[in-house]
Amino acid sequence: MTGERTSADGGMETSYGFRQVGQGEKQALVNDVFHKVAKRYDIMNDVMSMGLHRAWKDAMISALNPRRSEDYKVLDVAGGTGDIAFRIVEASDRKAHATVLDINGSMLAVGAERAEKKGLTPNLTFVEANAEELPFEANTFDAYTIAFGIRNVPRIDVALSEAYRVLKRGGRLLVLEFSEVDMPLLDKVYDSWSFNAIPKFGRMVTGDAEPYQYLVESIRKFPNQRDFAAMIARAGFSRVNFTNYTGGIAALHSAWKI
Repeated sequence: MTGERTSADGGMETSYGFRQVGQGEKQALVNDVFHKVAKRYDIMNDVMSMGLHRAWKDAMISALNPRRSEDYKVLDVAGGTGDIAFRIVEASDRKAHATVLDINGSMLAVGAERAEKKGLTPNLTFVEANAEELPFEANTFDAYTIAFGIRNVPRIDVALSEAYRVLKRGGRLLVLEFSEVDMPLLDKVYDSWSFNAIPKFGRMVTGDAEPYQYLVESIRKFPNQRDFAAMIARAGFSRVNFTNYTGGIAALHSAWKI
């Protein structure tokens, strides 16, 4: 298995980093990664992005511009620790309601504890479920957000179709994900940092480099910006576009259900 990116035609469902796995095997392997890193997830993101994930997430919330209304409902997927949901609720002056969905109970436990400390529990619901099979009726949410989680979903096309289903007409999809660097020299620096430094820092922080090795490899397997935009459009979304952050290290994809 090499670091060649998958395309809009799929491939992530059997890609555990650079390792090829059988159909249906990836989810359990990914679950184990996040059970291991749940309590240090924010530190992990700092290591993976050199701290830039905080600015990227703030930019994502600015792009969403959540309504200051108690009727405004957001589904934040793969957001167990609450990082995005907390920002959305605060940006709405604590009026919006965010449902935090994650397949990993360890991540959700961290998020619920953090929400309690921040006094945000009334604005949040935590749900343990699979992004590929959302336990909600169609046309329920005003927005669907997912930050640094879509590449860990085995069947990305199914998850995008589910996102389309649960959004209301006029609803917004925002996906923040590590992507393909499009600046000469920066790509080489980023590769060196990713493959040489991140697993070592991961071992220092958590005592285990393997989860970080997977996460670095999964970034290189994820479809590039245009291919992922094509997957979003194929799921039925309109007005699909993306904005690169920091030379394409991360990208924010935006689309609407019209």
